[in-house]
Amino acid sequence: MNRNDNTNRFSLVADYEGSIEGLFKTEIPEVMPILPLRNMVLFPTVIMPVAIGRKSSLKLIRAAEAAKAEITVYCQKEPEKENPGKDDLHPFGATARILKIITMPDHSTTAIIQGLQRVKLESVDTDTPYMQGRSVVVPEILPSNRNMEFKAAADSCKDMAIKLLEMSDVPTPEASFTLNNIPNKVFMIEFICSNLPIDVIEKQMLLSEPTVEKRSMRLLSILSHHLQLAELRNEIQRKTHQEIDKQQREYFLQQQMKSIQDELGGSVQDQDIRDLKQKAAKKKWPEAVAKAFDKEISKLERTNAQTPDYNVQLSYMQTLLGLPWEEYTKDNLDMKSAQKALDKDHYGLEKVKERILEHLAVMKLRGDMKSPILCLVGPPGVGKTSLCASIAKALKRKYVRVSLGGLHDEAVIRGHRRTYIGAMPGRIIKGLAKAGSSNPVFVLDEIDKVTQMTHQGDPSSALLEVLDPEQNSAFHDNYIDLDYDLSKVMFIATANSTQTIPAPLLDRMELIEVNGYITEEKIEIATRHLLPKEIIENGIRKGGVKMSKKTIEALIEGYTREWGVRQRDKEIS
Repeated sequence: MNRNDNTNRFSLVADYEGSIEGLFKTEIPEVMPILPLRNMVLFPTVIMPVAIGRKSSLKLIRAAEAAKAEITVYCQKEPEKENPGKDDLHPFGATARILKIITMPDHSTTAIIQGLQRVKLESVDTDTPYMQGRSVVVPEILPSNRNMEFKAAADSCKDMAIKLLEMSDVPTPEASFTLNNIPNKVFMIEFICSNLPIDVIEKQMLLSEPTVEKRSMRLLSILSHHLQLAELRNEIQRKTHQEIDKQQREYFLQQQMKSIQDELGGSVQDQDIRDLKQKAAKKKWPEAVAKAFDKEISKLERTNAQTPDYNVQLSYMQTLLGLPWEEYTKDNLDMKSAQKALDKDHYGLEKVKERILEHLAVMKLRGDMKSPILCLVGPPGVGKTSLCASIAKALKRKYVRVSLGGLHDEAVIRGHRRTYIGAMPGRIIKGLAKAGSSNPVFVLDEIDKVTQMTHQGDPSSALLEVLDPEQNSAFHDNYIDLDYDLSKVMFIATANSTQTIPAPLLDRMELIEVNGYITEEKIEIATRHLLPKEIIENGIRKGGVKMSKKTIEALIEGYTREWGVRQRDKEIS
């Protein structure tokens, strides 16, 4: 058994001198011992060491040495097979004589054998106590001394083999020295074939060539191919090495800079990353967001703090941390207290108050539900915006207001992509970050004054995703580039008229008309809310001014002609 599977080293056993013809016989015994080798091919005239591992192979070489008998050597097709048969051996091999058996320091056994002549396997007769079979001699046709073509081919093979050795990963000067000192060209060809670091299949093809001359020509072709591959590999390694050298230089410079910063009190980048990780550990957010954050922080760690990309990446991660992922305030589901809160700030508006209380009642029954999308429509000054603040107070939710009047850029709603200079999230995401809650009362003021179809996109179409209860559970902002759940946000839009609101947007909202007040309601509003407020704002002590209802009625009937209360407020002031 051959345990030496290192086919990339030249054997240093090449000390034969004398007539090659003397190694070849024309007759061999009818049945001879067969020594199977793993990953090794023995060529005529070549001396090589073989590590013996199988017990049967050990018996074979001991018996052959004692009888001074020759053996046959064949290479296995499958090196892993422990007990090969005839079909498991390559058909061409060589007869060999055992020169010496050596016991190694690790108690393993190595046999030094010399190839004699080529043989072809005919049959395997027995495998006990070791393999024996019949082989026939394949006569070796040697080139004549005047064959200049063979001599040139042999010299080229030697030069290529030496060059290939020098280009190998582990150059062996001894092998080059051996090749330069082999006097016989036939032996040199056989030696190179036996020890060339090529596949076993290629070696078997060389061994099957009928003449040494043809073997030399095939060897020349194989050496040329491997030499080209080696040159190409070295060229690739040279280019790669240059690139690695550049990267290593930059890395060492960065490490030096980092060391200097640590000496001066720590790296700013390290501190930033440490702060981000500490805040992220406390965040309660979806798994997809956590994975995205980990990926982005790895990118931040690889980014040079001196580059503009670092600040862009840092701002993005701070925005992710600043958002209230899955953070909700607890709703006030007490109907009586909610009714009192609404009545305290606004007189009248019974239809609006009734709708809010209906929503609270359903939430109390279900425990959890999508918030409605309300749209308060009415003339200016009737209290639409202030009513939204009262709704937030009644529900005990956070309050966010965004004015949409004159909005002409779609990115204001959806945000900018991070690749743009000065990119930032849209107003929806910024509003949630400001509120610190994912279920605030979000007021979209003056929705009827949003500009449509500009060269910067269509803001009204961008609002469709925000105000659609079936879609806003996965709202996609271009800046954060992650889905955000808006289904718990209570969106309330205000408008003076529905005429300028696009039909698809109008269809997604529940319209509630907030009409003007009758005279009796105007008097009550002025008495309960406007007069006390103006007394305080004008610096008059409480009770310092009294105004009867008849006076207020005369003021309303004679000096103000409006649906709302703004002009009345000014006149009282």
